[in-house]
Amino acid sequence: MTDQTTIQEQISSLESSLEASTINDSSRTSEEPAERQTEGQERSKWDIPRTERDDPFQFGQRFLENDEAVWDHNAWDHVDWDEEHAQLAQEKISAQRENPVNSFDKHLYMTNPSRYWDLFYRNNKANFFKDRKWLQLEFPSIYEHATQPDSGKKIILEVGCGAGNTMFPILHANKNPELKIVGVDFSHRAVELVRESAEFDENTCAADIWDLADETGRLPAGLEEGSVDFIILIFVFSALAPTQWETAVKNIDRLLKPGGEVLFRDYGRYDMAQLRFKKGRLLEDSFYVRGDGTRVYFFTEEELHEIFGKTLEVERVGTDRRLLVNRKRKLKMYRVWLQAKFLKKADN
Repeated sequence: MTDQTTIQEQISSLESSLEASTINDSSRTSEEPAERQTEGQERSKWDIPRTERDDPFQFGQRFLENDEAVWDHNAWDHVDWDEEHAQLAQEKISAQRENPVNSFDKHLYMTNPSRYWDLFYRNNKANFFKDRKWLQLEFPSIYEHATQPDSGKKIILEVGCGAGNTMFPILHANKNPELKIVGVDFSHRAVELVRESAEFDENTCAADIWDLADETGRLPAGLEEGSVDFIILIFVFSALAPTQWETAVKNIDRLLKPGGEVLFRDYGRYDMAQLRFKKGRLLEDSFYVRGDGTRVYFFTEEELHEIFGKTLEVERVGTDRRLLVNRKRKLKMYRVWLQAKFLKKADN
């Protein structure tokens, strides 16, 4: 009993320090593609919305063709690292490996990860993440096949719904009276935020507490095997430990209809957020704990093929590389996101 009491006291102490920590943790950078800003008053093609200019998986068309022009704009697309930045990245990763999370804290972070997401949403409520206005560009199949007046009965499941930053933008665009969108999250506080929102309508949406890596066979409330047309995984798979990936994909496969789609976006290897981690944050290779106790993994394209390809059909995987620049301070910041589309095999 004494050992159990001591462990619980240390958990409570760790939670208190996390709750008191600043919301603006330097390791938690925005997950969203940066919005381009218009330079001066002269209009250009960059003033045209991306939904009217770019195609899915194109990830922008502003190319840096002259290194001397790097400070002319706030962001550039498809920029590879220069030699200096590549060397710096390797030095940072090496330093992280030399100073991983200690074994006791690692056990706490790995045992009950939902605890820290509850703290996150209790501290930040619905104020941290922005509505994902880029959904219609990068995942147009939702809007083409689920939200049209004649789309018929469709079910969209968003896993890791947070405060509804994907659910509600889709509902705003919906013209299909037979569409149902279900948001699930393993944070009970996140689900409460969705249900408490003025945009939540029980006639068109539902919210439930559910763990994507649930090993008991339980499915989200109201959903049956083979009933879901689209599963949305946006910055959620990275919160799972690598040992949970196989179970998570099996659960996805169980829920999808034959031909159903998985729409995926998450962090890529050597993204700026990964390189910002200091000592005592590395749990395993490419897997970290943030200052608020939440976990994050940084993927490669090859890993996504391996993780999902055993069970689902890999239609497409792409890397969105963005160079953001601080023109005033002359700083370069490299962002890397992975985007993918997987299909449930029709013969399953």
